Amino acid sequence: MAVRDNAALSRFELDTGTGIVFANYRIAGNVITIMHTETPLQARGHGLASQLVAGALDMVRARALKVIPRCPFVRAYIDKHPEYRDLLA
Repeated sequence: MAVRDNAALSRFELDTGTGIVFANYRIAGNVITIMHTETPLQARGHGLASQLVAGALDMVRARALKVIPRCPFVRAYIDKHPEYRDLLA
């Protein structure tokens, strides 16, 4: 499963086959603010939100953006994975 950027809906997505895990964002200049992450009930507990966030942060890095994690899940993920802390705005 690959994370994709659905720019039309301003969100990163991961299709699980039973639903879409997504993270809404806003971009202003070279800063992306990740606002909210959502995982369908049937897909919870399988590490899919973590997979989504890792893929999203990899895209952020590839685009040379900085991130503001407004979503508590994204903030906690970055706290647990110091390799992404350099992306913080």
